[in-house]
Amino acid sequence: MCGIVGYVGHQEAADILLEGLKKLEYRGYDSAGIAVLQGEAIALRREVGKIRNLEREVLANPAAGTLGIGHTRWATHGRPTAYNAHPHTDCSGKLVVVHNGIIENYLELKNELTESGHSFNSETDTEVIAHLIESYNEGDLLLAVQKTYGRLRGTYACVVLDQRDPDRIVGVKAGNPLIAGLGDGEQFLASDVAAILSYTRDIIYLEDGEIIEVTRDAITVYDPDLRPKNKEVSRIDWNLVAAEKAGYEHFMLKEIHEQPATLTNTLGGRFDDRQGKLFLDELNLSAETLAKFERISIVACGTALYSGYVGKYLLEEFARIPVDADFASEFRYRNPVIDDRTLVIVVSQSGETADTLAAMREAKRRGATTLGIINVKDSAIARECDGVFYIHAGPEIGVASTKAYTAMVAAFVLIALHLGQVRGKLSTVQVGEVLAELKTIPSVISRMLEGADHIQDVAQAFAACRDFLFLGRGVNFPTAMEGALKLKEISYIHAEAYAAGEMKHGPIALIDEHMPVVAVATKSATYDKVLSNIQEVKARNGTVIVVATEGDLNITEYADQIIYVPAVSEALSPLVNVVPLQLLAYHIARLRGCDVDQPRNLAKSVTVE
Repeated sequence: MCGIVGYVGHQEAADILLEGLKKLEYRGYDSAGIAVLQGEAIALRREVGKIRNLEREVLANPAAGTLGIGHTRWATHGRPTAYNAHPHTDCSGKLVVVHNGIIENYLELKNELTESGHSFNSETDTEVIAHLIESYNEGDLLLAVQKTYGRLRGTYACVVLDQRDPDRIVGVKAGNPLIAGLGDGEQFLASDVAAILSYTRDIIYLEDGEIIEVTRDAITVYDPDLRPKNKEVSRIDWNLVAAEKAGYEHFMLKEIHEQPATLTNTLGGRFDDRQGKLFLDELNLSAETLAKFERISIVACGTALYSGYVGKYLLEEFARIPVDADFASEFRYRNPVIDDRTLVIVVSQSGETADTLAAMREAKRRGATTLGIINVKDSAIARECDGVFYIHAGPEIGVASTKAYTAMVAAFVLIALHLGQVRGKLSTVQVGEVLAELKTIPSVISRMLEGADHIQDVAQAFAACRDFLFLGRGVNFPTAMEGALKLKEISYIHAEAYAAGEMKHGPIALIDEHMPVVAVATKSATYDKVLSNIQEVKARNGTVIVVATEGDLNITEYADQIIYVPAVSEALSPLVNVVPLQLLAYHIARLRGCDVDQPRNLAKSVTVE
C-alpha cells in the first residue's frame, strides 16, 4: 500500500526521505517521488518502478534542502506513470501534496475546481487535494488544510508542503495511518513506524480528524477545530522486522487487522450510494455488452474460488443470471459449455496462478468474454483479460490469504450490483441501499476486531483437536469453506466444510465429542434451518462453536462457544463472518507452534499446474 515520509530538520531531506521510502518497500508500490524545498523553489522528483529508479534521478538531478515529503504509490486512480506519481502540485506549482487512501468525492470536487479555473495534470484523486487547498489558501496553510479536510469524503492521510510557508509541513489523518517522530532539532512524519525507526523511537500516533503541524523544533497536533491537543509520546522498542509488522506478531495477523483499510481501498471511488451509481469503467465492458450475457462462469483456485462461490450467490440474487463456479484446474479439462454469450470471471490475487491463467485462455479460445478480479497490476491475467477489476488490497505477505479474500468478495458485491442495474433487475434505490450499507462494512469490521479477544480463549480450548467440521448455508456456505481452508493451511489440522443441510447425508457419522463443529449461524433466511442442523450435532454429543449475530440470545441454548459478530444484511454478511474464522485459525496455529506466515508445502503464487 502507499507510503508517506516527511522531514523537517538539519540533514539533507532527500537522503532521509529515500531511506524512509526504502523501509516501506515491503508494502508494495509501483512509483515513488519526493519534493524538497530547495531555496525558494520546490525540487520535485518522480519515477515509475522501484525506488532505485528515483535514487538515480535524484543523483543525476540533486534535490538539496532540509525540508521535504516523499511517497510510494500503489496505483488506484490512474495508471502507474510518472505524472500520476506523488507528490502532486497545485496550479502554481508552489504547493505539493502526498496522500494515502481514497477520496470518494474526488470527481465532484474535480468538476467544481475545473469550473472555477483549476487545471489538472494527472488521473489521480490526490491532485484534487492540492487544488482544494490552493483554493482555500489565503496565507495560512494550516487553516487551508483544515477547510479542505471539511470537504473531503473518504479514508485517507495526507501531508502538505508549501514553498511560501517554508518552515513547516502540515498533515491530516482521516482513517489511514499517520504518525509523527520526535528528534533533536528535526522532526518526522510517516505512515508507518518502519520508515523512521532508524532516526527516532519517540512516536506520536494521530487519531482521525487530527491535523498536525511540524517544524524543526516542534510538533503541534490540533483537533478538527484547530484547538491544540496534548498528545502522549510513545517509546518504540521494536526492531525493524517488528516495525514492518506494525508490532503484530505475524504478517497474517497484521493483514487480518488491515481489512477495514483494504476494503475502503477496494470500494473507494467506485460508487455514489446517495445516487445509487457505480463507476466501474475499468471493467472495459459496456452496459450493452454486459446485458447480452446469458450466463456467467467463475473460475479460480483455493481462497479465490471461495470468493467466487460468494459471487455466485450475489450475482444470481442481484443480476438474476445463471452462474457456475468451478475449479480452474478442472474447468479446461471438462469441455465446458461456453460461447460468446458467456462472461467468464477469473479470480486470482497474484494474477499469475497457472491453472487460472490456462482456464482463462481456454475460455477466450471458445469465444467467451473474460473479466479478471486481480490484486497485482500488470500480471499475466490482467494483461490478457478483456476487462479487469483491481481489488487494491496491497501486498499480502502471509501465504494464507485474508485481506485479499474480503477484497475479492467486495469486488463481487459491486460487480453483481452493476450487472443487476444494467440488466434492469435492480432499481437505483435498491442499489443505493446496498451501497449505503456496504460503505459501513469497514467500520463494522474495525469494531469487531477491537472486541475479538474472546477468540483466543476459544482457540485455547480446541488447539489440540485433530479434526474440525465447518457448516454454513446459503451465501455463508463459502464462508465455512474458507474458514476450514484457513485452519488446515496454517495449523495442519484436518478440517472439512459442508453445506449444513448436507451434514445428515453422510458427514453426521463423524460427529462425536472429539470433533468440534464450527457453524456460521448469523441471522439469515435459513437461520432456523441452521439451528436445526446444530441441534442434530448436539444430539450426537458434538461440541459446537457458533458464529452468531450480536444480540442473539436464543443461540446460547445450542452452542458450547459463541463468537458474536455485528448485525449486517445477509448479502454482505460473508465480509464480516469470515473474520472471526481467520482469527480462530490464526490463534490455533500460533498455539500449536506452526509457522503462520509461511506454512509448510505452500506458496503465495502457484505458477505450476
